[in-house]
Amino acid sequence: MCDTAKPGTAIPTVFIENSRTRVTEWRFEKPGDNTGWHTHAYDYVVVPLFDGILRIRLPGGETVTSEVKSGVPYYRDPGANHDVINGNDFECAFIEVEFLM
Repeated sequence: MCDTAKPGTAIPTVFIENSRTRVTEWRFEKPGDNTGWHTHAYDYVVVPLFDGILRIRLPGGETVTSEVKSGVPYYRDPGANHDVINGNDFECAFIEVEFLM
């Protein structure tokens, strides 16, 4: 994730990073863990590693709930500004693939 303004409590582990791609696992160990506010500078794909809920805090105070399925990816354009929160009562994680070009 790009341009992190304030670190959250989720744990990022970068597996691949080169001039074209960055692959990061985001692990949320407990309910309420979060990525921290950030703005994505690149196109990206998220691959959830669990079935459950992510809560997405948006600018202006709105929070939306997103139901995700393990292994079912979703794509987003650059510019997303949000804080991603574990909305489950269990540990969860997802893989984020950023296209840096």
